[in-house]
Amino acid sequence: MVDSTNVSFLTQDAYDRLVAELEHLSTTGREEITKRIEIAREEGDLKENGGYHAAKDEQGKQEARIRTLQNILKEAKVGEAPTSNGVVVPGTVITADVAGGEEVFLLGSREIASGSELDVYSEQSPLGLAIQGLKVGESTSYTAPNGKEISVSIKAVETYNGQ
Repeated sequence: MVDSTNVSFLTQDAYDRLVAELEHLSTTGREEITKRIEIAREEGDLKENGGYHAAKDEQGKQEARIRTLQNILKEAKVGEAPTSNGVVVPGTVITADVAGGEEVFLLGSREIASGSELDVYSEQSPLGLAIQGLKVGESTSYTAPNGKEISVSIKAVETYNGQ
């Protein structure tokens, strides 16, 4: 059974892009890092070998990204952005007054809006959890990670059009 709290909405385009990135990192990317580590290892003393340590650090970051992509793809709900019906759901663009200032953002995975200027809040973030299910005109508040209570009022909910 899939734990719905970890499910992220992805457009088909975002899903395909992430699958391609995972494929590249898992094959060619790993081969390239392994070669760089081998070349650096041949340079001698590993304690003083900056190239070796840089390649190992990059390998660690790449492996972390591979695990992240695997988790996102395993838990993803793939499809078209949900059609807005005035209710906040993952995959919609929200206009809200947050702590007295207007913000426009996508509720969902940042992977959806790759290349977009749109801010993205995870549906698992304190803000995302607080506003899911709210309708236009409704308000709530949530506790930010710094302990402050932040008020939110939903002004508009729109269908995400990929921009």
